[in-house]
Amino acid sequence: MTEPSIFTRILTGDIPGEIIASTDRLFAIRDIAPQAPVHLLVIPKTEQYRDVVELAAGDPTLLAELIAFANTIAAEHSDGDFRLLFNTGANSGQTVFHVHAHILAGGLTEKSVGA
Repeated sequence: MTEPSIFTRILTGDIPGEIIASTDRLFAIRDIAPQAPVHLLVIPKTEQYRDVVELAAGDPTLLAELIAFANTIAAEHSDGDFRLLFNTGANSGQTVFHVHAHILAGGLTEKSVGA
């Protein structure tokens, strides 16, 4: 049996983390190493999917919910303009293999985060 991901451990209260919003199937937290003025993570409560490709294949409805939830969160924490980023695989920078989306917003430029 594998250890629960850091996200699951935050969700269950095993380690501290600021959950800023939650639904039946998703939750959002602040990134601990922000790369933009607003840097939030949207995470399914299930560890079933390692990355967005697995999520899209296994539960496209949950993926759609995640995107809608990200839009709501971005509207609440920035001006509504945001970047939604999924890292897929270790070579892309994914370090936690529990699918999650990064919301980046607040004064981003092409130079600061790529085009």
